[in-house]
Amino acid sequence: MIRKIALAALAAVGVFHVGVFIQAGTLWVGTLAGYKELVRVFAFLLPTFWAHAHIARLFGANRLTRLPTSAKALLEGLCVVLVSLVFWGVFFSFPQQYLVPVVEISPRALRLSLAVNAVLSLFFYYFVEREHSRKNLQQEVYRVAQLQKETLQAQLEALKNQVDPHFLFNSLNVLGSLIQLDPDRAGQFLGQLSEVYRALLDAGAQTLVPLRSEMALVRAYAHLMETRFGAALRVEWDVAPAWEQLLVPPTAVQMLLENAIKHNGSTVRKPLRIRVSAAAGLLVVENNRQPRTDVVASTHTGLRNIQRRYQHLTDRPVEILPTPESFVVRLPLLHSAPAA
Repeated sequence: MIRKIALAALAAVGVFHVGVFIQAGTLWVGTLAGYKELVRVFAFLLPTFWAHAHIARLFGANRLTRLPTSAKALLEGLCVVLVSLVFWGVFFSFPQQYLVPVVEISPRALRLSLAVNAVLSLFFYYFVEREHSRKNLQQEVYRVAQLQKETLQAQLEALKNQVDPHFLFNSLNVLGSLIQLDPDRAGQFLGQLSEVYRALLDAGAQTLVPLRSEMALVRAYAHLMETRFGAALRVEWDVAPAWEQLLVPPTAVQMLLENAIKHNGSTVRKPLRIRVSAAAGLLVVENNRQPRTDVVASTHTGLRNIQRRYQHLTDRPVEILPTPESFVVRLPLLHSAPAA
């Protein structure tokens, strides 16, 4: 709003002095009372610019798509002219004829005034408001491109971590042991390992996925880790089905479990406990803190990636709450993807 007030003030000064120059051949008005017209020009331009903003949104790139382009452009221009005529009548014609009828306006002057008013409104609309809308559209395109880049980076990072030789080596060792000791569990383990890769690939280049799909990935991943670490890892679930219809960035929850396992030690006597829950529109991942004896350097790449993706998606922040005893991350659950 401040931008529109400043723009209306600057435009009013310009239009007023151009009119003074055309009529008197000078840029200055002889008396202070003459500047009352400047106030009226400003009062006319401010609501005009406000209306222009609404017209620009109405005829945006993703609106009225069923209309032919030429018809849409013509209708847009007619709306601008119609609004200008209404405001001209309110701020100029009505006051001069009924409030302060000191000057009689000839039909020729009336037609000229209407034409100038329409041309000025079209000028300000197409060279001010539409230019502003174009820049906003460019910023939106850039924002969407950045979001797609962040999403792709997260998925590539997740795939890279899963295909990491250590991960495969450990998983195959577990699988080899289970084949000899418990063939049924070995089959389940192999199925869960396949499920992890299938869920990662299914995410594709999507910006958001239902929490239900993300939970399928997370449960499969957690089953792998519980099979690998045994009683040293406990994962608890408290996510009601109602929350699973909402949306999260793909692999975001899986990355939080991965971070918890990566940066904490665990034994049968002191297991690592991870709790995944949903409440009040938030998906919460909490784990007890147990520093590893072999310290793993943390770059916080995963958390930063999740935070950046959420910054593109919503004003609601990712909440990270570390304490000496626990580490908690709260992810907003979203209702829809942002408009492109």
